[in-house]
Amino acid sequence: MANDVGQVDGRVIGLSHVRAIAPYVGGKPISEVVREFGLDEGKIVKLASNENPLGMPESAKKAMAKAAEDLGRYPDSNGFDLKNALAKKLNVPFEWITLGNGSNDILELTARAVAKEGDEVVFSKHAFAVYPLATQAVGGKAIEVPATKDYGHDLPAMLKAITSKTRLVFVANPNNPTGTFLPAKEIETFLEQVPSNVVVVIDEAYNEFLTPEQQYDAIAWVRKYPNVIVSRSFSKAYGLAGLRIGYGVAQNNITDLLNRIRQPFNVNSLAQAAAIAALADVEFLKKCYELNRAGYAQLTAAFEQMGLRYLPSSGNFVLVKVGDDVNAGAKVNLELLKAGVIVRPVGNYGLPEWLRISIGLPEENQAFIEALKKILN
Repeated sequence: MANDVGQVDGRVIGLSHVRAIAPYVGGKPISEVVREFGLDEGKIVKLASNENPLGMPESAKKAMAKAAEDLGRYPDSNGFDLKNALAKKLNVPFEWITLGNGSNDILELTARAVAKEGDEVVFSKHAFAVYPLATQAVGGKAIEVPATKDYGHDLPAMLKAITSKTRLVFVANPNNPTGTFLPAKEIETFLEQVPSNVVVVIDEAYNEFLTPEQQYDAIAWVRKYPNVIVSRSFSKAYGLAGLRIGYGVAQNNITDLLNRIRQPFNVNSLAQAAAIAALADVEFLKKCYELNRAGYAQLTAAFEQMGLRYLPSSGNFVLVKVGDDVNAGAKVNLELLKAGVIVRPVGNYGLPEWLRISIGLPEENQAFIEALKKILN
């Protein structure tokens, strides 16, 4: 009989490193804010989870509707059609693609495949919260490297942090939640020096939002370095967040490991069909990019007018400092919630004075700006 969390009949159950994990907390859903503050659901603006403000492309909706006719059958466990489409687009062998239940799945699968209890996993401070979670889940030792470079990755310092016990390194580019960007040359220099027995994950969940000047070919590094895996997502620019689908690209030595431990049907039929359609929808992707650039300009202009510090972002969000005391982010966030605006406090990333604002539609951005002005005044 259970009488306490993690206990049965007075005996502790579960591995200690699992019990130590603080569960991941996503952005507040609209329904929760409605219940908590008694607000009109139709008037709430959600800019908390880096979702695509345009939603799902029509092409994906049609493909998903067609796939729904056959939901009585299991999905293709190998994801042949989607992997084939990705292999052609990226010009890589079919066998180099691993599909995931969101790119989170790829990150966690990689940690499980290459690290065990006591092994070290290196990542940057202020980087994606899933990195330490994935590390803890396998009993690994998290090596968090200080973000001394404008809240972004310090690759030379991360290189120095690698030891004989290191098995995995996470590099997010652009980084979430700071939006910081690493030029290709810096990453290439880093990869050249990482020991070949250490796997490097280049997490590119926001890759599609890079400007033409920032674009680089990460897949070329996969071809060159057998210890590199690139993870990407359909949740952001492609608008499929609710379907949970992402993918990883790596050479056979890594994908073989991932496919040995992933769940047999980890990507459902609707997600596969929608992703194939979205991948080919160039016009939708272009529209998303342009909307994002305009929204970024709208938000940052307002921050400058209000005299607020923000970090230049290469993603679909902006990190802004809303006060100097350690409770500033939480206080302003609460007032924004009362005003029907949901953003993301980032105190759990070691940034309690800051808020992360997802870039939305022009009217959503403006609603946030007006609410923030009232609160700060």
